Amino acid sequence: MRDEYGVAEEILTALEERAGGRRVRRARVHAGVMLRVTERDLNRAFARVAEGSLAEGARVELFVVPAQLICRRCGQTAAAFTPHTVCVECDGTDVETVGGDDLFLDSVQFLESAPAAGPVDVPEHG
Repeated sequence: MRDEYGVAEEILTALEERAGGRRVRRARVHAGVMLRVTERDLNRAFARVAEGSLAEGARVELFVVPAQLICRRCGQTAAAFTPHTVCVECDGTDVETVGGDDLFLDSVQFLESAPAAGPVDVPEHG
């Protein structure tokens, strides 16, 4: 699990690589539920790490991506939008959580142009 500052730094790195010197207005980011970040806390952290950069003043729109919860007891598979440890079908606790730790930059809006399309994976830093 990464904290908001770690996630914000990874987003800033991806933005700097993509911006080509242009100033960033907004970034749309998809983050897995297991990262446990909220849009409010992420934007606070991002404001600090982006100070003095081409993304200073930019806003991050966060879309939470669910994890997949697989129950070893009953076989139920479900999307988990919170870090569950209990099966939604049988209340069993022998569950496996798959995914939900992804982070990628979906789109960027620059001050001088329309939003850039196409997802970009955000590199992990430790």
